[in-house]
Parts: sequence; structure tokens; C-alpha cells
Amino acid sequence: MHIVCHMMSSLDGRSLTDGWHLDFAAPCYEETAASFKADAWVCGRVTMQEISHAKDRDYPRGLAKSALPRTDHFAKRDASQYAISIDPKGRVGWKSDTALDSHIVEVLAESVEDDYLAHLQSIGASYLFGGRDDIDLQCVVQTLERELNIGKLIVEGGGHVSGAFVNAQLADEVSVLLIPLVDGREAHPSSFEVSMDKWQKPAYLKLESVEKLDNDVVWVRYKRKA
Repeated sequence: MHIVCHMMSSLDGRSLTDGWHLDFAAPCYEETAASFKADAWVCGRVTMQEISHAKDRDYPRGLAKSALPRTDHFAKRDASQYAISIDPKGRVGWKSDTALDSHIVEVLAESVEDDYLAHLQSIGASYLFGGRDDIDLQCVVQTLERELNIGKLIVEGGGHVSGAFVNAQLADEVSVLLIPLVDGREAHPSSFEVSMDKWQKPAYLKLESVEKLDNDVVWVRYKRKA
């Protein structure tokens, strides 16, 4: 599987766009992301809630009449594209099996509530388990490739998810859209975030291309060094 981390960043490395007031930023990101022609895209829980307007833990209780097995469940294996949601605790309150015309696949920890699994089954969404309490991204990637035949995956954030893929040495390519502004807010996360207890080593990259786009955006693409 070929994995691309595609992020949009201010010049000081910030990835949250609130307060930027740039009409061109989102369309620029979406257009460049689409150019990768990925079979699936992956985001973290917070980003997925923003995309889908799905509220936190907003799903019916009492659907599970007994304990459900912690086995992967694929409701659809022939989707044109998949939306992979890294959501260990099962907090995204999906209302359907689709996000931005892509079939939803939740990536969960085995400690997730049975009611959440029953809810996903009731709306026709898929899910897989990435570990007991934490998510093993290497295992997740292998499952997606084996079970859904995903050949290209694009990681679209947030910063902790992108950082996790890079930190696990899973990103074959790092693509960054540099937006012509300095954010400067100390509390805002960077485009790639890894907690110190999980950080392994820097990811060394090789520059592949630099392209100036409209509105003074610079698109920089790197490949992972062997």
C-alpha cells in the first residue's frame, strides 16, 4: 500500500484553519488531495466529527442485547472509496454509513462499548479493531490492504493522526500545502504531532517537487528516504 500524508500548514507549521479567513484554502486542499486518486482517506476522530457534523457519542443506547465479538466487520467491500475514521473509543455519532460519498470504516480499540458496535451495524457502517486499548497502525494498514484491497491511502489529519503515521514509518510520501500566513498561536497544534512517550525518531525525507499554486500557495512533496 502507498500512503500519503497530505496536510495544509501555515508557515509556522500550524494546521488549524479557524480564524484564517481564506476562501481559497479549503478548495485548494480538496483539489490537490483529489489528484492523488486514493482508494481511501483517513482522518482522526475530531476531524471526522467536523466533516460529518456527527455529535460526540450521539448514538442509541441499548442496541446490544449481549456482548459482541471483537472481530472485524465489513458491511461493504466494493465501495468506490472508503473513509477511514481513527476513533479508538467509538465517539463519532455517525447517522449513515457514508461520509463525503465514501463508505465509513471505523478503526476501534477492543475496549469500545458494545452499543457502539451495534449502532455501526445498524447503519451499515464497517469497523475493524486496531488493538486492545491503543491503535496499532501497522496492523490497521495490513487489514485494510488485505480485506478491502486498498492500494493507496491518503492521510488527511489532524496533526496527531498524520504524526502517528509518520512516526510509525508508514508514510511513503509527505505532501504539504504551505499557506502564505503566519498563525502564531502557541496553543494550536502543528501539522504533525507525536507525544513524547510515543516518539521514535525523526522521519527523514527526500524532496520530490515544489510547485507554486494560485494565491501564493506552495505545494511541497517529499518521499521517505530508504
